[in-house]
Amino acid sequence: MAVTGWFVVLVALGVVPVIATESPWALVVWLVVVGALTALDVALAGSARALGLHRKLPGPIRLGESTTARLTISNDGRRTIRGQLRDAWQPSAGASLTRRRLHLRPGAATTFTTTLTPFRRGERLADSVTLRTVGPLRLAGRQATHAVPGSVQVLPRFSSRKHLPSRLARLRELDGRTSVMIRGQGTEFDSLREYVRGDDVRSIDWRATARRDEAVVRTWRPERDRRVVMIVDSGRTSAARIDDEPRLDTAFESALLLGALASRAGDRVDLVVVDRRVRARVQGTTGPALLSSMVTAMAPLDPELVETDWAALPGIVRSVTTQRALVVIATTVDSPGSARALLAALPQLTRQHLVVVASVADPALEALSVDHSSRDAVYHAAAAERARLDGARVRTALLQSGADVVMAAPADLPPALADRYLALKAAGRL
Repeated sequence: MAVTGWFVVLVALGVVPVIATESPWALVVWLVVVGALTALDVALAGSARALGLHRKLPGPIRLGESTTARLTISNDGRRTIRGQLRDAWQPSAGASLTRRRLHLRPGAATTFTTTLTPFRRGERLADSVTLRTVGPLRLAGRQATHAVPGSVQVLPRFSSRKHLPSRLARLRELDGRTSVMIRGQGTEFDSLREYVRGDDVRSIDWRATARRDEAVVRTWRPERDRRVVMIVDSGRTSAARIDDEPRLDTAFESALLLGALASRAGDRVDLVVVDRRVRARVQGTTGPALLSSMVTAMAPLDPELVETDWAALPGIVRSVTTQRALVVIATTVDSPGSARALLAALPQLTRQHLVVVASVADPALEALSVDHSSRDAVYHAAAAERARLDGARVRTALLQSGADVVMAAPADLPPALADRYLALKAAGRL
């Protein structure tokens, strides 16, 4: 049974006959009358269990988008249902309205539409629906909770997609669709042309030269079908929020943009999300299905508050490929303590692979380090400068280990990593 505010008001009005008659029995009689009316109201209220409920949920959406979920309620009982319902969506689902008034005649049905604007990735869940019916006197009624489970899958935002067209234009230049050509060892044969002064004599094709009356050299272009292995750290440091975005989400944005670009370049892209264990793996997928597989694998993942096992990193990369590859590690390189295990594992990778470490830089540190307006500001400036110096030490150690480093603010890291990939292509290193 559930009582309403009118029941409380009616009980409180019992002081009137007590004051008027100056007899405590007046209160007893009043409470008996209120109890009888309440029992009658509960008996006349429609059953909250005699309702049928059905959800109609949308498909996957991207973080930041809105969608609608529908809940249909049908009255299978013999009495009119008056009352209220509460639809128990997770707060992170961003449900616009979870409490609704309900009025259903016997055999009737109605549908409530709820707008969802999730602000977290993953499965946003709806657990149950609680219904409270009231009688004709609106003093009390019945309450029941129906299990009506449901979920909406929220995929990563991928707002960095806007940078893809400009990077693809640069990629087409590197791919030989313009006059840009790269010559040298370790690249893919493109065509033959006449020798000109200044060409490397090692590029002369002697067989083709023997068939002509002039020297002929080979031209080269960046090789296709290279391997790009992206390692995303989902350990405790990835839970920190920079510019109101978790580091892990920024790493996912960077991986999606680089994956789309490298896939268009003809390279094979693999993704591994790891902390103490491998949380997700996308391997052997090519073409348009690559991004779909990546966002599906990323969607349910949240940071784990554990230290990442960097000692297992060389073995993970070997399980993906034994060929030379570009290994991109998206992690945090803010402090020497958190980066010590990574620095110990890097030499095993840099001996065979080209390694790039991508990390989010906190733009607030620079603003804090120059503010000396008060005693507290000076303290914050010193702490910010200490953090910047620690980050610089880690970056220097990474460079000495043979890795390349890309650091930028959350909004700038995905295009910066894509630009580094294109620069490696242009230099013939990939």
